[in-house]
Amino acid sequence: MSQSFIVRLTEQAAAAHWGQNTQLSFDQSGALIHLTEQETLKNIQKAGRAIAAQGIKAVQLAGDAWCTESQWAFYQGFVSPKQLSGVSFVENAQSDLAELAQLQQAATWARTMINGTADDVFPESLAEKAAEFIQSLAPEHVSYQIIKGDALLEHQWVGIHAVGRGSDRKPALLMLDYNPTGDATAPVAAALVGKGITFDSGGYSIKPSEGMLGMKCDMGGAATVTAGLALAISRGIDKRIKLFLCCAENLISGGAYKLGDILTYKNGTTVEIVNTDAEGRLVLADGLMAAGETGAPLIIDAATLTGAALMAVGTQYNALFGLDKALVRDVQQFAEDEFEAAWPLPLEKWHQQQCPSAYADTANSRAQKGGGFGGASNAAGFLSRFVPNEGQGWVHIDLAGCFQDSAGAQWAAGATTMGMRTVARTLLEKA
Repeated sequence: MSQSFIVRLTEQAAAAHWGQNTQLSFDQSGALIHLTEQETLKNIQKAGRAIAAQGIKAVQLAGDAWCTESQWAFYQGFVSPKQLSGVSFVENAQSDLAELAQLQQAATWARTMINGTADDVFPESLAEKAAEFIQSLAPEHVSYQIIKGDALLEHQWVGIHAVGRGSDRKPALLMLDYNPTGDATAPVAAALVGKGITFDSGGYSIKPSEGMLGMKCDMGGAATVTAGLALAISRGIDKRIKLFLCCAENLISGGAYKLGDILTYKNGTTVEIVNTDAEGRLVLADGLMAAGETGAPLIIDAATLTGAALMAVGTQYNALFGLDKALVRDVQQFAEDEFEAAWPLPLEKWHQQQCPSAYADTANSRAQKGGGFGGASNAAGFLSRFVPNEGQGWVHIDLAGCFQDSAGAQWAAGATTMGMRTVARTLLEKA
């Protein structure tokens, strides 16, 4: 008998003694996943989760029925924060082992960052780890700068500084340049911006304990765009890309920013703080302006930005926003092509006016629970104040699906990496 736990695919129904509509059965060598015509990849992923839940630490996929996507679906279900490996892929005519290795490399880095504790992944360390990861993939093509602490004010990055100044750990902005052209004057084809809030207490608008517990995941946007760039590099992108990670801890102290504060951004926009827990948009504003300064015709930002997006699309989708409707449609298609679910939510220019202030050009939210009705669109409207070209070429991804608070039938608790492949595909198709 083989010492490996073998997992095979079959189109045959399970034997009657396993029960009706059974999609997973077992024999002396391991497990059989019984394929159905509906939701095939989702059911394979659920089978991977079910097998891992039995305490099985390592499996060998076997047989000719596996393809690249079915193997990846199984892997996504099998892994967890405690187990980031353990799946041996099978080589056959339908599977691209190189692609699977590239997906695993980028996903493992993203999961390690998102699932890591705030003591291990803090603003400066996140910026450094991201830069080191991308540099390891293309050392001769990557340069970067990290601006931190009060130096942010010298460059007028007031949002990152304000949000992070309450922590003993300095806020930081990573500015990374991936330039495979070898030409220092080459145009920037795309810019990526990620929200890197390494822990979010809510600040003085403090979260309840149950809402704060998982907030080490609030740098999921930074991890997602970094992993997306890594995957695009592995897939051979040859265009110049810039990466901006907006990193801070949102904590309470005598030096923390407060309700009623007014920030004046680099583009002259004044913002009244009516909710210190609406901090993600404040740091992203800096990153989006930095991205705009590159002249990139394509700007993608990703963030675990609003609970309103979770309420709208749940945790199985990411939400898409943009004033460039054609680009939003394209990104939705790229997500589908990469087997990641994404859905557009409303965004129009008038959403910029949905957070009014008597004291500034805009507030950073509404002084209502969850930001009031349409909170996700209002947050995207706030961001649209800080992008160039009237929003053309810009897409905002609210990462409702990138983290699971608890394990379910399809995912383990923790990071899912949903959005990583969408970012990579968009870079490859549109940059």
